[in-house]
Amino acid sequence: MIKTIKKIEKQLQNNNIVLYMKGSPEHPHCGFSAQAVQALSSCTSNFFYVDVLKNPDIRSVLPQYSKWPTFPQLWINKKLIGGCDIILEKFYNKELLDLIKKK
Repeated sequence: MIKTIKKIEKQLQNNNIVLYMKGSPEHPHCGFSAQAVQALSSCTSNFFYVDVLKNPDIRSVLPQYSKWPTFPQLWINKKLIGGCDIILEKFYNKELLDLIKKK
């Protein structure tokens, strides 16, 4: 678990915008991940993603680390923004673009 936490922290340290999702931006494997990618991609193409289906260690540890139980999870500047509903809410009220610009 410590190794996985270090891996997560390194991903967050090395990337301003990280989306932990099921699948990839080109091929999301759930509707929530697809919606999150669509909203995020409307604001920027410059983000890092992690497919939690291909990284079962992250899939099991990240919810404990973030205290957020579901995927997708969007992180900007090492801060958890939230899941699909929050991403969409912030997208529609233009907060998501503001958060991205601050990066």
